[in-house]
Amino acid sequence: MHALLDAIATMPRTTDACRIFHGRGGRYPGCEQWTLDAYPPVFVLTSFASASDDELAAIGAALQARWQQIGDGQPLNWVFQQRGTALRIEGRSDTRLMAGSVPEPHVVTEDGARLLVQALRGQNHGLFLDMAEGRRWVRAQVAAHRERTGQGARVLNLFAYTCAFSVAALQAGAAQVVNVDMGKGALSTGQQNHRLNGLSAGASFLPHDIFSSWGKITRGGPYDLVIADPPSYQRGSFVAGKDYARILRRLPELLAPGGQALLCLNAPELGARFLHEQVRQAAPGLAFVGRVPNPAAFADVDEDRALKVLVYRQAG
Repeated sequence: MHALLDAIATMPRTTDACRIFHGRGGRYPGCEQWTLDAYPPVFVLTSFASASDDELAAIGAALQARWQQIGDGQPLNWVFQQRGTALRIEGRSDTRLMAGSVPEPHVVTEDGARLLVQALRGQNHGLFLDMAEGRRWVRAQVAAHRERTGQGARVLNLFAYTCAFSVAALQAGAAQVVNVDMGKGALSTGQQNHRLNGLSAGASFLPHDIFSSWGKITRGGPYDLVIADPPSYQRGSFVAGKDYARILRRLPELLAPGGQALLCLNAPELGARFLHEQVRQAAPGLAFVGRVPNPAAFADVDEDRALKVLVYRQAG
C-alpha cells in the first residue's frame, strides 16, 4: 500500500476530474487492488479486494494530511467503494461516505465541459476517466473537420452512456451528434449534461437497442465520425467477444467517404489484435490509422489488458 500512500502525499490539487492512482495497471506490486480518483470536490477510493479498517484508516489519514496542505481550508470529502469478489458476489459494490459530503447535483469539469457524476451510486459514476484522451481526440478531429471543410461534422455516438463524447464534439463545432443507448436513465443524464454546457441544439437522443434500430440510425447518416464505446460484457445486451462484429459490419454504410471510426474496447482478456481481426473480417475496406493513448495516470504493464481505443478510416 506504500505506493498509494506516496501518491497521496504528492498529489496536486486538481480542478478537473482525473485518476490519482491506478494500482490496477500492475505497476505497483502490492497495490493492485486500489484506485483513487478525484471528482472535485470529492475523492473516490476503490478497492477490488477486501480492505481492512486499519488500511482505510491509514489512507484516510494520508488524505487528510495532504488535504491540509493543498485544500485551502476546505473540508476533505472522500468516498470508499468496495467492489467485486470481496463482496462474495461478482459485480456487486458497497459504497460509503467516509468524510465530508458529496454535493448534489455533483458537477465536475473536463477540458471546459461540465458533467454530472454520482460518486455514491453504482460502479459507474457517470464519467469514465480512462476515456479522457479519447474525448480530446474527438474534440481535435471535429475541430479539424470544420477547419478543413468549413462545415460541422456529423457524429454518431453508439453506446453513448451519459453523452460526454457528444458534449465534447458539439463544443468543438460538430453540426450534429446522434446519441444511441438503451439506458434511458443514462441518456437523461446526457441531456442534462448538454443543458449544463448550454448546448441546446445539435444533439439527438435515441433510447434504443442499437441492434434493432439500424434503420433510424442509418437515416441520420452518413457520418463523418462514428464512436463505438460498448461495454465489454453486459448480460442480455452486449458481449464484446461475439457482438462487436455486428457493429463493425455496419460501419461501411454509416461512414461518409473519408469518415473515421473510433473503436473502443475495455476487456482485459481481449487485446488489440482481437479488434484488428474483427475489423479485417467485418469491414475490410477500413484502414487502420492508429491507437489513441490512454491517460498517463492509467499506465499499465500490459497495454493489451488496458483500454484499447483504435481509429479506422473509410476510403475517401
